[in-house]
Parts: sequence; structure tokens; C-alpha cells
Amino acid sequence: MAREIPLFPLGSVVLPGQTVSLHVFEDRYRELVSYLLGLPETERRFGIVSIREGYEVGDSGVQSIHRVGVEVALTDVTDYEDGQYDVTVDAIGRIRLDASVTGDSFMWGHVEDLDEPVGDGAAVAADKAHAVFDVYRTELNRFRLDASVDDLPGDPVDLSYLLASSAVLTLPDRQDLLEADDAAERLRRYHHLMIEEIAAMRAVPSLPAVDVARTSWSPN
Repeated sequence: MAREIPLFPLGSVVLPGQTVSLHVFEDRYRELVSYLLGLPETERRFGIVSIREGYEVGDSGVQSIHRVGVEVALTDVTDYEDGQYDVTVDAIGRIRLDASVTGDSFMWGHVEDLDEPVGDGAAVAADKAHAVFDVYRTELNRFRLDASVDDLPGDPVDLSYLLASSAVLTLPDRQDLLEADDAAERLRRYHHLMIEEIAAMRAVPSLPAVDVARTSWSPN
């Protein structure tokens, strides 16, 4: 069932289960935070969608956005005297944007919640994804990068999102994983991407410093 929620276009892809920190300084998004703070805590939710064309800031701004994103809950806010905010949000589920409405300030969108089917062959796909993650983590350790991660969940949906969020991927690849029809397909796509990533890592003598768990993740 479609409903209308505020939108926050972002130059990266957020996946269900992630906890993300945002620095809010543009007027329109400061107005968004101010609007949310006027709601009861349980209703302080909005959508994050990745930008297809354009930029988060500047005169040109956002030209187009991806149609699949996440709904997030505002969990922590630090406000500053100049009107800027630091906020923390928890991504609670996928949404599909049916139509967008640009208001006087921040953007609104008509969205519907997306189901999270497990899909056929999820157990096999999970085993393969888990195995390739172990190899990926070993390669990161070879470069003395932080590859620590908590125990992987057994649920295929949770596993698919945790693995997707822990990998260093391009925006299109992360968006592709977000839009996968089910967990089994997402795990298979993740396995394919990691095979390519591991091959690339083995072909170069050094890598830039990255953290495999750049944002915290929770299935709740």
C-alpha cells in the first residue's frame, strides 16, 4: 500500500540493517530534520534513495534518483548553534518509489514497502557467499586491513545484507544488490562480485586503507 514519506537523496547506497551517520548542513535537509523532530519519536522516519544523476549539494542538485531505497528511523540527533545537525539512522527495510514530489524545501515520495523473500536455492547460495567472504577477509588481512566482523547471521536475508554492506563496492553494484528480487539472488550476485574483487586484489601490490565494516549492521 503506497504512502508518502520525506526523502533524503544520498550519494551512496544504504542497505537494510545498516546504521548510518549523516552530517546535515543544507537548508532543505535541515528543514527535514526539524520537521522530523516535531513528530513523535516512533514516527521519525524517512526514505534514503541513492542518486542516479546529480549531486547531494550545489545549485544543480539531484537530477534523478534510483527507485529502490530504504526507509530509516531517526535514532540520534546532535544539533549545533548554526543550525546544522549530526544524525544517526537505522535502515529498517526496503522501499520502492512510485512517484516523487518536490516540496517547497525537501523532497517527498510516494513509496511502497518491498517484501524480503528468501528465494530458491538460498542455502547453497549462502554457503558459497560465506565461503567467498572468508577468502575476501583473508585477502584484506594480507594487506593488514581491518577485516574483523561479528558472527554471520544464519538467516539468508540478513546474511545477504550484511555481506553486501561489508564489501567495498561501487554504487551501481551496491544498488544492484539492494534491488535483487530475493536473498538467494542477492547472495549469488554477491558471490560473483567477490570473485572479481578477489582477483583484482591479488593482481595489485597494495590497496587503499578501507574498513570491511564501515557502518554498523543490525538485523533489527
